[in-house]
Amino acid sequence: MAIFPQTKTGAPASAAPAHRLPSLRHLGPNWYATVMGTAIVATAGAALPVDAPGLRTACVVVWAVSSVLLAVVLAARAGHWALHRDQARADLLDPAVAPFHGCLSMALLAVGAGTLVVGRDVIGHPAAVAVDVVLFTAGTVAGLVAAVAIPYLMVVRHRLAPGTASPVWLLPLVAPMVSAAVGPLLVPELAPGQGREALLLACYAMFGLSLLATLVVVPLVFGRLVHHGPLPLALTPTLFLVLGPLGQSTTAVNQLADVAPGAVPAPYASAFGAFAVLYGVPVMGFALLWLALSAAMVVRAVRRGMGFTMTWWGFTFPVGTCVTGAAGLARHTGLDAFTWLAVALYALLVTAWAFAGVRTLGGLFSGALPAGPRPLRPVTVRTT
Repeated sequence: MAIFPQTKTGAPASAAPAHRLPSLRHLGPNWYATVMGTAIVATAGAALPVDAPGLRTACVVVWAVSSVLLAVVLAARAGHWALHRDQARADLLDPAVAPFHGCLSMALLAVGAGTLVVGRDVIGHPAAVAVDVVLFTAGTVAGLVAAVAIPYLMVVRHRLAPGTASPVWLLPLVAPMVSAAVGPLLVPELAPGQGREALLLACYAMFGLSLLATLVVVPLVFGRLVHHGPLPLALTPTLFLVLGPLGQSTTAVNQLADVAPGAVPAPYASAFGAFAVLYGVPVMGFALLWLALSAAMVVRAVRRGMGFTMTWWGFTFPVGTCVTGAAGLARHTGLDAFTWLAVALYALLVTAWAFAGVRTLGGLFSGALPAGPRPLRPVTVRTT
């Protein structure tokens, strides 16, 4: 019996498209991380509570690069689905790859936020609002779908061995938190009334959705580390992904507090402001603890020969969310300590982005990339 159905020429049907733009075959959803990591450099730089000469201009340039990257990666991923549908479906059934589908949502949301924050300097405020509305809507819908669909596949179709919990499991779950953090940018664009309040509370609901899901997964990740040892070298950078929900949730509560006075009645508006500090400060403390632990693990991995992979982009977006979170706390507390923390984290972000960007370009020019993430051990898939 043939393994694959035969085409009229006798070639396996699933192999027939492989010759069409073969470079797209293994261009997985993890490539959206390049968009996320670039866009956050622009928005985090604009959020810094300091005024550095040339910083705004640099942020506009980086935003423009992220916008081009988004268009390129969207087109490439569309080609991947059109020409290599068998591989695209296999990616959904691969536990190592499936969680990265949450990156589409975050890429759309990150570029949309960057458009409204810094892109308006180039295209004007009305156009920036229109672009952000489109990207925010598409990104939020994609994020909510991923937050349900990927865990569903993990339960129904993926067969995961005990002790295989990975930080990448957070990717589809943190996407709604990104919506909660960037959605407040659009709240003042709505007329006072039901619409403005509904958007604010919808963002708050997505904050809760993502936060509670994160509280389920992070203990699994830490338990895996304690009981089964460090992650494989290539996956060590994914430890930084835990910073994503921590920094982004701190950003979200501060952004929501900024726009609450014009959207909800006074008693609730002041509560938003108080919660931003009461929640954000301890969570930022835990983020710094996790950052130190992750950095130590990365140093260990480098000493053991960790080479470049696309997981290096995990050093960018999560750190960027901590920058915006620290900047928000600086606004609401007035403490210089948070200002300098934001600046220090931004320096780390830019350094990580430069390293990841240079190595990615080198991999593209050498032909070593693109290559989607592959499982490190054989994994079986449920068929019922």
